[in-house]
Amino acid sequence: MLLLFGIKTAIKALPGRLSTCRYCGSTVEHYLEERASKFTVFFIPLITLSRKFRITCSNCGQRSSLSRGGLRALSR
Repeated sequence: MLLLFGIKTAIKALPGRLSTCRYCGSTVEHYLEERASKFTVFFIPLITLSRKFRITCSNCGQRSSLSRGGLRALSR
């Protein structure tokens, strides 16, 4: 019997936000992305193992990680 299983990382683009970059100091649009690692069996995602959020400055390109609380604070 052959059983195919593994882990797949899916990247999803979220709507951008206008905020001030902590590296370059410019108030510009920032790109948000969600990275979700999922356990798969026969290439079908079953369980989400982890979710991480990253924000990227459109001016300098610097990336930083966000927590769920930080993501909620940006949406306000």
